[in-house]
Amino acid sequence: MALSLNYPKLHNAMWPGLVGKGPDSEPPIDLDTMLDLTANASVDGVKFDGVDLFLFDPHVNIDSSDDDLKRLADRIRARQLVVGSLVAPVWPPTGGGAAMGNADERRQFVTQVRKACQIGAKLRASGIRKAGVIRIDSASSPAEWAKDPAGNTKKIAATFREACTVRRSSANGSRPKEKSAGAACTAGNGIWNCSSRWIGRRRSASRPTWRTRCCSRLGYNAPEDRLLPEGFDWTSGQALDDALKTMTRALRPWTNDFHVAQNDATVKGSGSHDKTGRHCLPTDPNGKLDIPRHAGYWMRDETGAQTRAFAHICWDGCMFPNATMMQPDTWNAVLKTMIAVRGAHGWN
Repeated sequence: MALSLNYPKLHNAMWPGLVGKGPDSEPPIDLDTMLDLTANASVDGVKFDGVDLFLFDPHVNIDSSDDDLKRLADRIRARQLVVGSLVAPVWPPTGGGAAMGNADERRQFVTQVRKACQIGAKLRASGIRKAGVIRIDSASSPAEWAKDPAGNTKKIAATFREACTVRRSSANGSRPKEKSAGAACTAGNGIWNCSSRWIGRRRSASRPTWRTRCCSRLGYNAPEDRLLPEGFDWTSGQALDDALKTMTRALRPWTNDFHVAQNDATVKGSGSHDKTGRHCLPTDPNGKLDIPRHAGYWMRDETGAQTRAFAHICWDGCMFPNATMMQPDTWNAVLKTMIAVRGAHGWN
């Protein structure tokens, strides 16, 4: 039955070839290599359906010309893949600006979202992209946010609302939706503050994106926000399940772009990308998630009914060492895990 289900579609993220890479770490892995690794993965005849892209060099330039995007679509189509969600380069090192920054920084943030929406519309017009969102986060540090939580939260919400307005004016009828990524790098918003109160009234246009890897954040928020106690015993499965249920109950209504990953519940980084929950292989004995079961907390409601809230799910394996990423077995194991998630919660 698991192999016969065809929704949600199974995508692989391309940004693990970029995130945590660079002059202070390992070299980036080019997009064609990432596409080949994805296209070549196969489990019992099942393959990845598509990819999610980071609109940043050396993968995809945010200022790509129409000819550049046509060539990009041709490269992806030749591998029998499609494009799903796009990550807008809203962070200052990628040409963006903090969503809670000064007027110029916030203007640059919105400009990057506008460009991402335009790229999304053009890829949709080319036929290579039928569904997906524009992904963002606040591009702000927790330490800076904590200096003025109320004021900075209002600025972030205002910037996101402006980004939603841009989405309407620049999407050429394709109407992609901005999504804010639920990660510790999303300023102080982490898990809990990224809510309907934070987003404001643009619920249909700007929603947080959450991943199964959020379990590693359960104990890394501010002390007053943590769901798991300091020194939590990770062998206590029921306590972890209860915490995940508490979190997903609050955030599931806002979730319609979903990433799957495994995490060992440590916080570290690679190169200049530090203080993040570093992913591990789905088969890692230190992984804390029963991925197919815990994915159900997001993919099913309180009654156990499928939400069918997303047309595709995406594996997000940031900061694997290059040697690991270049192994075909890595992506076969990832694909097998994604198939198991779809087998447990998917549909035709």
